[in-house]
Amino acid sequence: MSERTLLERLEADPPTLSRSDIIQLLASTDAQEIESLFCAADRVRRRGVGDQVHLRAIIEFSNHCVRRCAYCGINRGRRDLVRYRMAPEEIVATARRAARAGFRTVVLQSGDDFHYSRETVADIIRAVKSAGVAVTLSLGERPFQDYRLWRQAGADRYLLKFETADAALYARLHPGQTLAQRLRCLEELASLGYQTGSGNIVGLPGQALQSLADDLLLMRSLGVEMAAIGPFVPHPSTPLSGEVPGETGLVLRVLALARLLMPRVHLPATTALGTVAGDGRARALRAGANVLMLDVTPAPYREHYEIYPGKGRDGAGVEQAWQQAGRWLAGQGRPVAQDAGDGHLAATRAGMARA
Repeated sequence: MSERTLLERLEADPPTLSRSDIIQLLASTDAQEIESLFCAADRVRRRGVGDQVHLRAIIEFSNHCVRRCAYCGINRGRRDLVRYRMAPEEIVATARRAARAGFRTVVLQSGDDFHYSRETVADIIRAVKSAGVAVTLSLGERPFQDYRLWRQAGADRYLLKFETADAALYARLHPGQTLAQRLRCLEELASLGYQTGSGNIVGLPGQALQSLADDLLLMRSLGVEMAAIGPFVPHPSTPLSGEVPGETGLVLRVLALARLLMPRVHLPATTALGTVAGDGRARALRAGANVLMLDVTPAPYREHYEIYPGKGRDGAGVEQAWQQAGRWLAGQGRPVAQDAGDGHLAATRAGMARA
């Protein structure tokens, strides 16, 4: 396959990449081919979602979790972690402050923590929505009734990463859980009208390139409207403490391929990528990303939401986070979006139906 033919296939609408094509590009060590991949993803990003970057304010309001995920620094088996839960009124106050600063989306995130009842979460959603922002939830696997009430309360989106499309690997990393159950939750969320987000971890121990290709194809088949792709970062207090981190170049190739396969999807330049590589987020923006997730969790709690080492050390307040991101993006030649980003999503669904 010539480079010209490959580029034509990369940028076709809809893209015509096969599973074997994806694996070939993931395995590539050819610098020219990899650069061509990133440039193609950047062009497709510009056509699909434009140059604007959407800033999302994340409030990580609880680091309690009932799960034992082997890679996660807040899993229930960790005994040396300071646990916290923010009060509902504190969550709402932080969200309103984010809205005043300029954020158009607030992400409410926690471990799988059933301390907050479905009614309590619904009340929080209603109060946050009253600030005029879109509300994204990332609260893990919950009963259908919870998802339904939260949607009725005004939640717009739900982020639930499947982490890996390899069912056997998923089971090893998530004791007592199954990939099938995770996918059922995503189906339920979509049936309720949520704008769904999912994604994977790149570089997990035991993960093959074929598995990463299946991750990408699964995201596409699910019709996700946001795809969160980040590196595996080993945490010293987890069973995977001695493993090798995910490789930045491979993460960027997965990200670029996600853009090509899903031209109008929202793709974050993840915080984890910025943690493992100082220029990781800038490189992600040049390889197809169009979203930045900014942690606005209040300082007394932020350092304890330690899903991977090095997270939560930025002490920027809400307003400072918004201003710093805007200045940094200006240096990257990318403007800050002034809307919540919903305009691309209906087109994303239509594109998935045509493909």
